[in-house]
Amino acid sequence: MKIAIILLILIFNSICFANTFVVRSDTETIGFLKTHVVKKEESLIEIARLYNLGYNEIVDANPQLDPFLPGEGKEVIIPTFWILPEIPTNYKGIIINLSEMRLYYFYENKGKKFVTTFPIGIGDDGTETPLGKFKISHKMVNPHWYVPESIRKERPELPAVVPPGPDNPLGTHAMRLSGLSYLIHGTNKPWAVGRKVTHGCIRLYPEDIPKLFTMVPIGTEVLIVRQPIKVALIGEEVYIEVHRDEQLKDFDYFQNAVDLLAKKGLLKYVDTFKLYYIIKQKNGIPTSVTVKQKPQILPSDPWL
Repeated sequence: MKIAIILLILIFNSICFANTFVVRSDTETIGFLKTHVVKKEESLIEIARLYNLGYNEIVDANPQLDPFLPGEGKEVIIPTFWILPEIPTNYKGIIINLSEMRLYYFYENKGKKFVTTFPIGIGDDGTETPLGKFKISHKMVNPHWYVPESIRKERPELPAVVPPGPDNPLGTHAMRLSGLSYLIHGTNKPWAVGRKVTHGCIRLYPEDIPKLFTMVPIGTEVLIVRQPIKVALIGEEVYIEVHRDEQLKDFDYFQNAVDLLAKKGLLKYVDTFKLYYIIKQKNGIPTSVTVKQKPQILPSDPWL
């Protein structure tokens, strides 16, 4: 019943086709939750790719299931429901939220604004993907991989250059970030999507990178952020989405949530116990933390 209510609300907030959504000035969420019944010998890794999710998203949403042998007939939560990240007003370009390992591309077409979203793999500990504002400076089809010296020291068996093909970790398409040696690219290891496994580059599924490559022109802005907590008002319900970001060692999740809720004028409508529980779970699913008595939304409310 709760999923059905969310779906009805979202019909008014966004129109979805595939992983692309129409967004308006007041749109704060996209998509909706689904479920999937495990077929024989299916793993969560395979199910994640089927629904265009990263490994982190499906595992965090289903902590009770074994990622490799979840069990035939088990019901899997498919978390294809997201609160949009905090972005500048009227933003056009790519937002990469490292905390959730997800890329959002905001753009306009024929007078309408859209967002298309993809799961990604990012930099590992010690080789983190950098934060900041960049642009797409080059685009390459069937790129050669010029192996950095740092990687050749780790893996001396690698050649200086890896040509296009199945052994090339850049996949079929790559886009370079301005001022950096980092790329947004495909991969020959799809299991890496939704994991921290790269030397700083951003990886997409092999079937996703050609789509993004075609959509994004050279010069597109890329904003890389860490937003482990996102909040939104859906109808009369306050929702919070919390992601486990192990890179943030001393991060105060609760205080950050309180600050975000206060900024939007929503804190007084939040059940503190629900908030604590969702922050402790960190399952990446937008969840209501509203007090039992629903807030009355008035035209004078500061977040409208």
